[in-house]
Amino acid sequence: MGSIGRYIFRTTFGAFLVVLISVTTLMWITQALRNIDLMTSQGQTMLVFVGITGLIIPLLMLLIAPIALMIAVAHVLNKLSNDSELIVMNAAGMAPMRIFAPFLAVGIVVSLLVGVISFYISPACLRELRRWATEVRAEVVTNNVQPGRFLTLEGGKLTIHIRERKANGQLAGVMVDDQRDPKERATILSENGDILTNERGVYMVLEEGTVQRQEPDKRDPAIVRFKEYAFDLSRLSPGSANITFSAQERLVSELLYPAPGDTLAAEQPGALIAELHNRITAPFYPIAFLVITFAYLGAPRTTRQSRAMSLISATLVAAALRAIGFVGGVSGARYPLLLALPYLGFVVTLALGTWGIARGLIIEPPAFIANTINALIEAVTRRFAEPTVQAP
Repeated sequence: MGSIGRYIFRTTFGAFLVVLISVTTLMWITQALRNIDLMTSQGQTMLVFVGITGLIIPLLMLLIAPIALMIAVAHVLNKLSNDSELIVMNAAGMAPMRIFAPFLAVGIVVSLLVGVISFYISPACLRELRRWATEVRAEVVTNNVQPGRFLTLEGGKLTIHIRERKANGQLAGVMVDDQRDPKERATILSENGDILTNERGVYMVLEEGTVQRQEPDKRDPAIVRFKEYAFDLSRLSPGSANITFSAQERLVSELLYPAPGDTLAAEQPGALIAELHNRITAPFYPIAFLVITFAYLGAPRTTRQSRAMSLISATLVAAALRAIGFVGGVSGARYPLLLALPYLGFVVTLALGTWGIARGLIIEPPAFIANTINALIEAVTRRFAEPTVQAP
Protein backbone atom coordinates (compact mmCIF):
# COMPACT_ATOMS: atom_id res chain seq x y z
CA MET A 1 0.00 0.00 0.00
CA GLY A 2 1.60 3.25 -1.18
CA SER A 3 1.32 6.73 0.22
CA ILE A 4 -2.03 7.30 -1.54
CA GLY A 5 -3.38 4.05 -0.12
CA ARG A 6 -2.23 4.94 3.39
CA TYR A 7 -3.81 8.37 3.04
CA ILE A 8 -7.15 6.88 1.96
CA PHE A 9 -6.99 4.21 4.70
CA ARG A 10 -6.19 6.75 7.42
CA THR A 11 -8.86 9.20 6.29
CA THR A 12 -11.56 6.53 5.91
CA PHE A 13 -10.80 4.79 9.18
CA GLY A 14 -10.73 8.09 11.04
CA ALA A 15 -14.09 9.11 9.58
CA PHE A 16 -15.48 5.70 10.49
CA LEU A 17 -14.40 6.06 14.14
CA VAL A 18 -15.90 9.54 14.37
CA VAL A 19 -19.26 8.40 12.99
CA LEU A 20 -19.29 5.19 15.04
CA ILE A 21 -18.46 6.88 18.35
CA SER A 22 -20.81 9.83 17.87
CA VAL A 23 -23.83 7.78 16.72
CA THR A 24 -23.24 5.07 19.34
CA THR A 25 -23.02 7.69 22.07
CA LEU A 26 -26.26 9.29 20.91
CA MET A 27 -28.05 5.94 20.79
CA TRP A 28 -26.65 4.97 24.20
CA ILE A 29 -27.97 8.19 25.74
CA THR A 30 -31.46 7.51 24.39
CA GLN A 31 -31.37 3.97 25.79
CA ALA A 32 -29.92 5.11 29.12
CA LEU A 33 -32.70 7.64 29.66
CA ARG A 34 -35.21 4.78 29.51
CA ASN A 35 -33.54 3.27 32.61
CA ILE A 36 -33.17 6.47 34.60
CA ASP A 37 -35.61 4.95 37.13
CA LEU A 38 -32.68 2.89 38.45
CA MET A 39 -31.51 6.04 40.25
CA THR A 40 -34.77 7.92 40.78
CA SER A 41 -37.17 5.27 42.05
CA GLN A 42 -34.86 2.39 42.93
CA GLY A 43 -32.16 4.29 44.77
CA GLN A 44 -29.22 2.91 42.80
CA THR A 45 -25.92 4.74 42.47
CA MET A 46 -24.58 6.48 39.39
CA LEU A 47 -22.00 3.70 39.03
CA VAL A 48 -24.71 1.03 38.82
CA PHE A 49 -26.68 3.13 36.35
CA VAL A 50 -23.71 3.66 34.02
CA GLY A 51 -22.62 0.03 34.40
CA ILE A 52 -25.98 -1.44 33.50
CA THR A 53 -26.73 0.90 30.61
CA GLY A 54 -23.16 0.70 29.31
CA LEU A 55 -23.43 -3.03 28.74
CA ILE A 56 -25.68 -2.40 25.74
CA ILE A 57 -22.97 -0.42 23.89
CA PRO A 58 -21.46 -3.48 22.11
CA LEU A 59 -24.87 -4.36 20.67
CA LEU A 60 -25.32 -0.79 19.44
CA MET A 61 -21.85 -0.84 17.87
CA LEU A 62 -22.71 -4.12 16.16
CA LEU A 63 -25.73 -2.53 14.49
CA ILE A 64 -24.16 0.85 13.72
CA ALA A 65 -20.71 -0.22 12.45
CA PRO A 66 -21.75 -1.18 8.86
CA ILE A 67 -23.74 2.04 8.48
CA ALA A 68 -20.88 4.09 9.93
CA LEU A 69 -18.48 2.51 7.43
CA MET A 70 -20.84 3.32 4.57
CA ILE A 71 -21.09 6.96 5.68
CA ALA A 72 -17.30 7.20 6.05
CA VAL A 73 -16.64 5.74 2.60
CA ALA A 74 -19.23 8.03 0.99
CA HIS A 75 -17.68 11.03 2.76
CA VAL A 76 -14.12 10.20 1.64
CA LEU A 77 -15.18 9.47 -1.96
CA ASN A 78 -17.14 12.71 -2.11
CA LYS A 79 -14.10 14.58 -0.75
CA LEU A 80 -11.79 12.97 -3.31
CA SER A 81 -14.23 13.80 -6.07
CA ASN A 82 -14.72 17.44 -5.04
CA ASP A 83 -10.94 17.89 -4.93
CA SER A 84 -10.67 16.22 -8.37
CA GLU A 85 -8.33 13.63 -6.85
CA LEU A 86 -10.32 10.70 -8.25
CA ILE A 87 -10.03 12.15 -11.76
CA VAL A 88 -6.29 12.72 -11.33
CA MET A 89 -5.72 9.16 -10.06
CA ASN A 90 -7.75 7.75 -12.93
CA ALA A 91 -5.87 9.90 -15.47
CA ALA A 92 -2.56 8.73 -13.97
CA GLY A 93 -3.50 5.15 -14.85
CA MET A 94 -4.55 3.83 -11.42
CA ALA A 95 -6.92 0.91 -11.86
CA PRO A 96 -10.25 1.12 -9.99
CA MET A 97 -9.36 -1.97 -7.96
CA ARG A 98 -6.15 -0.29 -6.79
CA ILE A 99 -8.13 2.70 -5.54
CA PHE A 100 -10.58 0.28 -3.94
CA ALA A 101 -7.82 -1.64 -2.10
CA PRO A 102 -7.34 0.77 0.89
CA PHE A 103 -11.12 1.00 1.33
CA LEU A 104 -11.25 -2.79 1.35
CA ALA A 105 -8.53 -2.86 4.02
CA VAL A 106 -10.70 -0.63 6.21
CA GLY A 107 -13.68 -2.90 5.54
CA ILE A 108 -11.72 -5.97 6.61
CA VAL A 109 -10.70 -4.28 9.87
CA VAL A 110 -14.30 -3.29 10.56
CA SER A 111 -15.52 -6.80 9.70
CA LEU A 112 -13.07 -8.33 12.16
CA LEU A 113 -14.26 -5.89 14.81
CA VAL A 114 -17.90 -6.74 14.11
CA GLY A 115 -17.10 -10.46 14.20
CA VAL A 116 -15.45 -10.24 17.62
CA ILE A 117 -18.36 -8.20 18.98
CA SER A 118 -20.95 -10.53 17.44
CA PHE A 119 -19.43 -13.81 18.61
CA TYR A 120 -18.01 -12.87 22.01
CA ILE A 121 -18.40 -9.35 23.39
CA SER A 122 -22.09 -8.63 22.70
CA PRO A 123 -23.54 -11.90 24.10
CA ALA A 124 -21.26 -11.71 27.15
CA CYS A 125 -22.37 -8.13 27.86
CA LEU A 126 -26.04 -8.96 27.34
CA ARG A 127 -25.74 -11.90 29.76
CA GLU A 128 -24.14 -9.68 32.37
CA LEU A 129 -26.79 -7.04 31.73
CA ARG A 130 -29.54 -9.58 32.38
CA ARG A 131 -27.88 -10.82 35.58
CA TRP A 132 -27.17 -7.35 36.90
CA ALA A 133 -30.62 -5.99 36.09
CA THR A 134 -32.26 -9.04 37.68
CA GLU A 135 -30.26 -8.61 40.86
CA VAL A 136 -31.14 -4.93 41.05
CA ARG A 137 -34.81 -5.45 40.38
CA ALA A 138 -34.95 -8.47 42.71
CA GLU A 139 -34.58 -6.10 45.66
CA VAL A 140 -38.30 -5.88 46.29
CA VAL A 141 -38.16 -3.30 49.07
CA THR A 142 -35.76 -0.98 47.22
CA ASN A 143 -37.75 -1.36 44.02
CA ASN A 144 -41.36 -1.09 45.17
CA VAL A 145 -41.68 0.17 48.72
CA GLN A 146 -42.18 3.93 48.83
CA PRO A 147 -42.12 5.89 52.12
CA GLY A 148 -45.59 6.28 53.55
CA ARG A 149 -47.16 3.63 51.28
CA PHE A 150 -48.23 0.05 51.95
CA LEU A 151 -46.88 -2.64 49.63
CA THR A 152 -49.05 -5.76 49.41
CA LEU A 153 -47.51 -9.03 48.19
CA GLU A 154 -48.28 -12.73 48.06
CA GLY A 155 -51.97 -12.17 47.29
CA GLY A 156 -52.49 -9.75 50.18
CA LYS A 157 -50.93 -12.05 52.78
CA LEU A 158 -47.79 -9.95 53.20
CA THR A 159 -47.73 -6.18 53.75
CA ILE A 160 -44.60 -4.04 54.04
CA HIS A 161 -44.47 -0.37 55.07
CA ILE A 162 -41.64 2.07 55.76
CA ARG A 163 -41.73 5.53 57.22
CA GLU A 164 -38.76 6.89 55.30
CA ARG A 165 -35.65 5.95 53.36
CA LYS A 166 -32.51 7.71 54.53
CA ALA A 167 -29.84 9.17 52.25
CA ASN A 168 -27.55 6.17 52.83
CA GLY A 169 -30.29 3.76 51.72
CA GLN A 170 -31.20 2.63 55.24
CA LEU A 171 -34.89 2.06 55.98
CA ALA A 172 -36.52 3.72 58.99
CA GLY A 173 -39.82 2.86 60.67
CA VAL A 174 -40.32 -0.60 59.17
CA MET A 175 -43.56 -2.56 59.58
CA VAL A 176 -44.08 -6.07 58.20
CA ASP A 177 -47.41 -7.90 58.54
CA ASP A 178 -46.98 -11.57 57.54
CA GLN A 179 -50.11 -13.76 57.22
CA ARG A 180 -48.68 -16.39 54.90
CA ASP A 181 -48.66 -19.03 57.63
CA PRO A 182 -52.29 -20.02 58.39
CA LYS A 183 -51.27 -21.16 61.88
CA GLU A 184 -49.66 -17.90 62.91
CA ARG A 185 -49.80 -14.20 62.06
CA ALA A 186 -46.60 -12.25 62.63
CA THR A 187 -46.31 -8.46 62.83
CA ILE A 188 -42.81 -7.02 62.92
CA LEU A 189 -42.04 -3.45 63.97
CA SER A 190 -38.53 -2.06 63.76
CA GLU A 191 -36.79 1.30 63.98
CA ASN A 192 -34.19 0.60 61.30
CA GLY A 193 -33.59 -1.90 58.52
CA ASP A 194 -31.16 -2.72 55.74
CA ILE A 195 -31.24 -4.96 52.67
CA LEU A 196 -28.57 -7.68 52.64
CA THR A 197 -27.84 -9.77 49.54
CA ASN A 198 -25.48 -12.73 49.65
CA GLU A 199 -25.11 -16.20 48.18
CA ARG A 200 -27.93 -17.47 50.41
CA GLY A 201 -30.52 -14.99 49.20
CA VAL A 202 -31.98 -11.54 49.90
CA TYR A 203 -32.77 -10.53 53.49
CA MET A 204 -34.16 -7.50 55.26
CA VAL A 205 -32.08 -7.14 58.42
CA LEU A 206 -34.06 -5.26 61.11
CA GLU A 207 -32.72 -3.68 64.28
CA GLU A 208 -34.30 -2.73 67.59
CA GLY A 209 -37.89 -3.88 67.27
CA THR A 210 -40.57 -6.37 68.25
CA VAL A 211 -42.25 -9.42 66.76
CA GLN A 212 -45.91 -10.01 67.62
CA ARG A 213 -47.08 -13.55 66.95
CA GLN A 214 -50.82 -14.21 67.03
CA GLU A 215 -52.11 -17.77 66.91
CA PRO A 216 -55.78 -18.33 65.86
CA ASP A 217 -56.76 -20.19 69.05
CA LYS A 218 -55.23 -17.62 71.43
CA ARG A 219 -56.59 -14.23 72.40
CA ASP A 220 -53.36 -12.43 73.29
CA PRO A 221 -50.32 -12.25 71.01
CA ALA A 222 -46.80 -13.25 72.05
CA ILE A 223 -44.49 -10.26 71.87
CA VAL A 224 -40.75 -10.73 71.55
CA ARG A 225 -38.20 -7.93 71.52
CA PHE A 226 -35.11 -8.26 69.38
CA LYS A 227 -31.91 -6.35 68.67
CA GLU A 228 -31.47 -7.88 65.22
CA TYR A 229 -33.87 -9.87 63.07
CA ALA A 230 -33.48 -11.19 59.50
CA PHE A 231 -36.60 -11.39 57.34
CA ASP A 232 -36.22 -13.56 54.22
CA LEU A 233 -37.17 -11.84 50.95
CA SER A 234 -35.72 -14.46 48.59
CA ARG A 235 -39.08 -16.04 47.80
CA LEU A 236 -40.65 -12.74 46.78
CA SER A 237 -38.82 -12.43 43.45
CA PRO A 238 -36.79 -14.76 41.21
CA GLY A 239 -33.06 -14.96 41.76
CA SER A 240 -30.38 -14.84 39.12
CA ALA A 241 -30.07 -18.62 39.21
CA ASN A 242 -33.50 -18.91 37.55
CA ILE A 243 -32.66 -16.70 34.58
CA THR A 244 -33.46 -18.17 31.16
CA PHE A 245 -31.20 -16.42 28.67
CA SER A 246 -32.62 -15.55 25.27
CA ALA A 247 -30.93 -16.68 22.06
CA GLN A 248 -29.26 -13.27 21.67
CA GLU A 249 -27.74 -13.58 25.15
CA ARG A 250 -26.20 -17.01 24.66
CA LEU A 251 -22.65 -17.92 23.81
CA VAL A 252 -21.88 -19.72 20.56
CA SER A 253 -21.27 -22.99 22.42
CA GLU A 254 -24.73 -22.74 23.99
CA LEU A 255 -26.30 -22.14 20.58
CA LEU A 256 -24.61 -25.21 19.14
CA TYR A 257 -24.96 -27.50 22.17
CA PRO A 258 -27.89 -26.48 24.43
CA ALA A 259 -27.90 -27.91 27.93
CA PRO A 260 -30.17 -30.90 28.62
CA GLY A 261 -33.57 -29.72 29.75
CA ASP A 262 -33.14 -26.27 28.19
CA THR A 263 -36.69 -24.92 27.83
CA LEU A 264 -35.86 -22.49 25.01
CA ALA A 265 -34.08 -25.19 23.01
CA ALA A 266 -37.04 -27.52 23.51
CA GLU A 267 -39.73 -24.97 22.66
CA GLN A 268 -37.95 -22.90 19.98
CA PRO A 269 -35.03 -24.85 18.53
CA GLY A 270 -35.13 -22.78 15.34
CA ALA A 271 -34.46 -19.58 17.28
CA LEU A 272 -31.02 -20.83 18.34
CA ILE A 273 -30.09 -21.80 14.77
CA ALA A 274 -31.34 -18.49 13.40
CA GLU A 275 -29.30 -16.56 15.99
CA LEU A 276 -26.20 -18.56 15.08
CA HIS A 277 -26.62 -17.64 11.40
CA ASN A 278 -27.19 -13.99 12.36
CA ARG A 279 -23.80 -13.96 14.07
CA ILE A 280 -22.13 -15.65 11.11
CA THR A 281 -23.53 -13.12 8.64
CA ALA A 282 -22.88 -10.03 10.80
CA PRO A 283 -19.21 -9.59 9.68
CA PHE A 284 -20.26 -9.66 6.00
CA TYR A 285 -22.40 -6.51 6.20
CA PRO A 286 -19.49 -4.02 6.43
CA ILE A 287 -17.85 -5.55 3.34
CA ALA A 288 -21.14 -5.63 1.44
CA PHE A 289 -22.02 -2.03 2.34
CA LEU A 290 -18.50 -0.98 1.33
CA VAL A 291 -18.77 -2.66 -2.08
CA ILE A 292 -22.19 -1.10 -2.69
CA THR A 293 -21.00 2.39 -1.76
CA PHE A 294 -17.82 2.21 -3.84
CA ALA A 295 -19.62 0.69 -6.83
CA TYR A 296 -22.00 3.68 -6.93
CA LEU A 297 -19.61 6.47 -5.92
CA GLY A 298 -16.10 5.23 -6.71
CA ALA A 299 -16.02 5.96 -10.43
CA PRO A 300 -14.55 9.37 -11.33
CA ARG A 301 -17.06 12.02 -12.40
CA THR A 302 -16.81 15.60 -13.55
CA THR A 303 -18.00 18.35 -11.27
CA ARG A 304 -21.12 18.73 -13.42
CA GLN A 305 -22.20 15.14 -12.80
CA SER A 306 -24.31 14.91 -9.66
CA ARG A 307 -23.49 12.20 -7.12
CA ALA A 308 -26.65 12.67 -5.09
CA MET A 309 -28.72 10.16 -7.07
CA SER A 310 -25.95 7.58 -6.86
CA LEU A 311 -25.73 8.07 -3.10
CA ILE A 312 -29.48 7.64 -2.74
CA SER A 313 -29.38 4.50 -4.88
CA ALA A 314 -26.53 3.04 -2.80
CA THR A 315 -28.46 3.75 0.38
CA LEU A 316 -31.58 2.03 -0.97
CA VAL A 317 -29.63 -1.04 -2.10
CA ALA A 318 -27.88 -1.31 1.27
CA ALA A 319 -31.22 -0.97 3.06
CA ALA A 320 -32.71 -3.69 0.85
CA LEU A 321 -29.79 -6.01 1.63
CA ARG A 322 -30.22 -5.40 5.36
CA ALA A 323 -33.97 -6.00 5.07
CA ILE A 324 -33.31 -9.32 3.34
CA GLY A 325 -31.01 -10.30 6.19
CA PHE A 326 -33.60 -9.28 8.76
CA VAL A 327 -36.35 -11.27 7.04
CA GLY A 328 -34.10 -14.29 6.73
CA GLY A 329 -33.07 -14.14 10.39
CA VAL A 330 -36.59 -13.66 11.76
CA SER A 331 -38.45 -16.03 9.44
CA GLY A 332 -35.63 -18.58 9.43
CA ALA A 333 -36.54 -19.60 12.96
CA ARG A 334 -39.74 -21.14 11.56
CA TYR A 335 -38.72 -21.78 7.95
CA PRO A 336 -35.06 -22.93 7.83
CA LEU A 337 -34.81 -22.50 4.05
CA LEU A 338 -35.16 -18.73 4.47
CA LEU A 339 -31.85 -18.69 6.36
CA ALA A 340 -30.18 -18.87 2.94
CA LEU A 341 -31.56 -15.44 1.93
CA PRO A 342 -28.78 -13.35 3.57
CA TYR A 343 -26.06 -15.54 2.03
CA LEU A 344 -27.69 -15.27 -1.40
CA GLY A 345 -27.90 -11.50 -1.01
CA PHE A 346 -24.21 -11.28 -0.09
CA VAL A 347 -23.14 -13.41 -3.06
CA VAL A 348 -25.16 -11.34 -5.55
CA THR A 349 -24.06 -8.03 -4.03
CA LEU A 350 -20.37 -8.88 -3.88
CA ALA A 351 -20.32 -10.44 -7.36
CA LEU A 352 -22.11 -7.60 -9.14
CA GLY A 353 -20.42 -4.90 -7.10
CA THR A 354 -16.91 -6.25 -7.66
CA TRP A 355 -17.62 -6.65 -11.37
CA GLY A 356 -18.82 -3.05 -11.62
CA ILE A 357 -15.83 -1.73 -9.67
CA ALA A 358 -13.31 -3.68 -11.78
CA ARG A 359 -14.81 -2.30 -15.01
CA GLY A 360 -15.03 1.25 -13.65
CA LEU A 361 -18.73 1.55 -14.44
CA ILE A 362 -20.66 4.66 -13.49
CA ILE A 363 -23.83 3.21 -11.98
CA GLU A 364 -26.78 5.55 -12.07
CA PRO A 365 -30.53 4.98 -11.79
CA PRO A 366 -32.62 4.96 -14.97
CA ALA A 367 -33.28 8.35 -16.51
CA PHE A 368 -37.01 8.32 -15.81
CA ILE A 369 -36.42 7.70 -12.09
CA ALA A 370 -33.81 10.46 -11.88
CA ASN A 371 -36.08 12.88 -13.76
CA THR A 372 -39.02 12.06 -11.52
CA ILE A 373 -37.03 12.62 -8.34
CA ASN A 374 -35.54 15.85 -9.66
CA ALA A 375 -39.00 17.09 -10.60
CA LEU A 376 -40.28 16.31 -7.10
CA ILE A 377 -37.34 18.12 -5.53
CA GLU A 378 -37.91 21.17 -7.70
CA ALA A 379 -41.64 21.18 -6.90
CA VAL A 380 -40.98 21.00 -3.16
CA THR A 381 -38.34 23.73 -3.44
CA ARG A 382 -40.74 26.04 -5.26
CA ARG A 383 -43.53 25.26 -2.80
CA PHE A 384 -41.54 26.24 0.26
CA ALA A 385 -39.42 28.98 -1.30
CA GLU A 386 -39.85 32.37 0.29
CA PRO A 387 -41.58 34.89 -2.02
CA THR A 388 -39.31 37.65 -3.22
CA VAL A 389 -40.36 41.21 -2.45
CA GLN A 390 -39.70 43.67 -5.24
CA ALA A 391 -38.55 47.15 -4.37
CA PRO A 392 -41.03 49.95 -5.28
